[in-house]
Amino acid sequence: MEFRVESIFDLPFENESFDHVFVCFVLEHLKEPVQALANLRRVLKKGGNITVIEGDHGSCFFHPETEDAVKAWNSLVDVQVRLGGNSLIGRQVYPLIKKAGFTDITVSPRMVYSDSSRPHMEEGFVRRTIIPMVEGVRECAIEMGIIDAESFDRGIEDLHRTAAEYGTFNYMFLKGVGKK
Repeated sequence: MEFRVESIFDLPFENESFDHVFVCFVLEHLKEPVQALANLRRVLKKGGNITVIEGDHGSCFFHPETEDAVKAWNSLVDVQVRLGGNSLIGRQVYPLIKKAGFTDITVSPRMVYSDSSRPHMEEGFVRRTIIPMVEGVRECAIEMGIIDAESFDRGIEDLHRTAAEYGTFNYMFLKGVGKK
């Protein structure tokens, strides 16, 4: 096995080089996701499949829901938009794959839910994945004027409560599969 880092917009592979392409949490960061998928289609063998997994930050809901937690969460969405991405792209998985020329497309939602009866989800998903993801935009969100530091920090504290005894957190991923 060989590991390489290449631009999705300038793939150095021959046409029809791969049997399967797997794309996970990439398209949300791109200004031209259809072009990226079309480039991947080029390197996929005839009859080959692509799997695309993307989240949809607009599908998130949690308890307790506070104004600051919602502001902190939404700052993640807003920062990504201002940087040229789309954190709501999960809802577009089907049309993106179709516009890129794939056929036999199926999309299935994958809900991730956490409450105190699922401590592994509270720890692994909420505390170690979701909250650090939101924390990662803190400086950009403040610099861009999306949120002030105090509100952001209170929002993060409140998001931690969603992984406490009476808290809940829900999020949706979408998995799309298409054929060349």
